[in-house]
Amino acid sequence: MDRYERITVLHRMLKSTRTAVPMSKLMQELNCSRSTVYRLIAFLRDALMAPVVGDSEAGFSYDPQESERFELPGVWLSSSELHALLATQQLLARTGSGVLSEVMAPLQQRIEALLNEQAGGKPWPLERVRVIQHRIRKLDESVFRAVAMAVLERKQLRFEYHARITDQNTWRWVSPQRITHYRDNWYLDVWDHDREALRSFSVDRIQKTRLLDEAAFDVPDEQLDSHLAGSYGIFAGEPKNWATIVFSARAARWVADERWHSKQQGRFLPDGRYELKLPYSNGRELLMDVLHYGADAVITAPVSLREQARLLLGLAYANYADR
Repeated sequence: MDRYERITVLHRMLKSTRTAVPMSKLMQELNCSRSTVYRLIAFLRDALMAPVVGDSEAGFSYDPQESERFELPGVWLSSSELHALLATQQLLARTGSGVLSEVMAPLQQRIEALLNEQAGGKPWPLERVRVIQHRIRKLDESVFRAVAMAVLERKQLRFEYHARITDQNTWRWVSPQRITHYRDNWYLDVWDHDREALRSFSVDRIQKTRLLDEAAFDVPDEQLDSHLAGSYGIFAGEPKNWATIVFSARAARWVADERWHSKQQGRFLPDGRYELKLPYSNGRELLMDVLHYGADAVITAPVSLREQARLLLGLAYANYADR
């Protein structure tokens, strides 16, 4: 967290409470020392004329009579907020002449104005910022609109689904729950009425959609989160096992900073390698991600997942064997 981010966080903390914030909490939230907090308080009060009152014993706050009138000059954005704005601006710019382009034009102009304010009034060189899509699949826009409408209007939906694994077409009668954008592709999470279970479908494989008049059956958020977000990747289901992967010291420099799963457990080993543990239901996507690291990653548990990786590597090696 840099100085400007800390000032923004400090301002928001003091602005959002009517009571003094203890020094210990300020140090924890700002991730800095006591002396750094003092310097930030002094900058807020002396340079930005913030109505800061209090001391290290009682804690710090804004004067209640002045708090409502004080705001930081200009627009102070954190690095994550700035990244989100830049990414959104790029995505809006790519809408081209589509249905949303005219509706979204004011929003895009507002975002560009915010970015210019952040730059002190100077125009940002937005052409130097890129949002790169990776392995994006071809999508039927009419199907996507029908799916999105069913989700947002809470209507049941019928469609034909062409599964990649089986290469078979099946008709599905569902209550859409959520639409998810994951790794540059869209997925539909539903309650499948015929199978009486939660399922996820890749939107690019959906065809012949028909929006029904019946209201969608709503699954509680807690159940959705448990089923759809409990395991690794896009494959839904309650976690069936925990995977343990050990990465080489070289790969550890990347993996240690990555978030593979909300419940992951990671630690550096004495020799510099990195051990990552995470829950999974279906090992397919996890195997793809691990094998992406090649010789720098080894699955150590469970044995079944390790054997699957060994089999896949053996089949790949056979493709390159001399004939």
